[in-house]
Amino acid sequence: MISIILHIANSEPVKVDVDELPKPTDNCIYGKNPRERNDKELAWVDEGVTTVIFPWWRINYIQVLPSQEEEQEFPLFFRKE
Repeated sequence: MISIILHIANSEPVKVDVDELPKPTDNCIYGKNPRERNDKELAWVDEGVTTVIFPWWRINYIQVLPSQEEEQEFPLFFRKE
């Protein structure tokens, strides 16, 4: 499972999990476990919803979050936590 942040036009970013990264030929993105960037619940998602579909035309850009293995493999010394 890959976690990504979708930057949606005129809306706050949404973090979702995807099985694979979207391809340029896809018309939409299917995301599981929709949540805010800080992993809180989204106010506009109804209770019990686990999958959302976003059309490409609503998405400005996508950030791919590193997995835990990648974070440990490549430490970023310029970022202070």
